Amino acid sequence: MRRVRYARSGGPEVLFLEDAPVPEPGPGELLVRVEAVGVTLPVVRKVREDRAPIALGGEIAGRIVALGAGVTGHAPGDRVTGLVFGHGYAEYALLSTAMASPVPAGAGAVDAVALVRSGLVARGALDAARPAPGEAALVTAAASGVGHLAVQLARLHGAVRVVGAVSDPAKADFVRGLGADEVVPYDREEWGEPVDYALDAVGGELLTPAVRALAPHGRLVAYSSGGGTVAAYDLLVGAKAVVGFQMALIARGRSKVYEAWRQELWRLFAEGALRPAVHAEFALEDAARAHEVVESRGNLGKVVLIP
Repeated sequence: MRRVRYARSGGPEVLFLEDAPVPEPGPGELLVRVEAVGVTLPVVRKVREDRAPIALGGEIAGRIVALGAGVTGHAPGDRVTGLVFGHGYAEYALLSTAMASPVPAGAGAVDAVALVRSGLVARGALDAARPAPGEAALVTAAASGVGHLAVQLARLHGAVRVVGAVSDPAKADFVRGLGADEVVPYDREEWGEPVDYALDAVGGELLTPAVRALAPHGRLVAYSSGGGTVAAYDLLVGAKAVVGFQMALIARGRSKVYEAWRQELWRLFAEGALRPAVHAEFALEDAARAHEVVESRGNLGKVVLIP
């Protein structure tokens, strides 16, 4: 089979295609013939990090071709999606049954990688904000794979005003088309009227203006891999709060919640209330180009690889 790997840290140019044996599923694993792979910013950043190379994992969707020992509830030919921690940029991948979700009839593999994992992160970050009907919401990276779903979910969960923050004003029409009332570029001095909660996927220097955008008693949910710090005084003066969110903790420790969110996403998709957007589809050999788009934050929605 073909897969994408890298041997040293760096930019997209370090990625290369290689031949590798098809893996054998172990206990509790599914061997999936991959039809679509979602490219995420955390994986792109890991390629940049100055450390030993890792397997390029991430979101996949495809058909089961073999089962590991002890697997029940799945069969060859079933269509599934989920997060892999081994090699995911490949024609075949190993998916743990704990991370596997069935893809319903009428949905394609690209729909699945655009909706499920990114949607779960968006839904989980929203839950961490404890939204109440009638509140105002702010979503950073509002045009990203997660952010464009978070904008829609905030509205569906009762936000009367949704503000999208973006890196480039050229993304404004796209974000408004998702249902945002206002779109602000990151470098604007003021981000408009205060909001009750903010979902931040960027981190770093953007944490300060995101906290500043909160009304008194506002909540900031940080779910970015970009790091950053918040000044305690900025929280004290408005009795504001910051909470971190990580999807893996939910998947491993709150399986019923994880499944309920997953079912909600598919229901909203089937009803046409939640619309995942795909910026571009790239062949496996063009993974470097896909990484360039995500790293430059040029995407409007999800970037997908098609093995």
